[in-house]
Amino acid sequence: MEHGSLADSSASSFSIVEEDHTLANSVRFVLNQDPRVAFCGYSIPHPADNKVNIRVQTTGDPAKDVMKDALQDLMVMGQHVRATFDKAVADFKSNIPAEQMDVDANK
Repeated sequence: MEHGSLADSSASSFSIVEEDHTLANSVRFVLNQDPRVAFCGYSIPHPADNKVNIRVQTTGDPAKDVMKDALQDLMVMGQHVRATFDKAVADFKSNIPAEQMDVDANK
C-alpha cells in the first residue's frame, strides 16, 4: 500500500504486510544505491506486527517508479545468487566420487 501526496509524487511511504527486516533492509540497500533517491529508510511499527513501512524521497522521479525499479533489481539479484549457488552445488557434487558421499538415509 502506498501512502503519498497527490501534489508531490517524489515522496511516498509504502506499507508491506507479512514482511520484516529481511526484505526491508534489502530494499533499503538497493534504493540507497540509486542516484535518483534522496532519502530512504524503513521502520517496523511494532515487533508483533508483520509489517514494514518504507519511506522513499527522490530527486524528482515518482517514488512509486523508483520503488518498483528497486524491487525488480532486488529480484534479479536474488535470481543471480540462486543460480550461482545452484551451479556451485552442482559443480561440487560432480567433483566428489560417489563412494566419498555420505548417502546413509538412516542418519
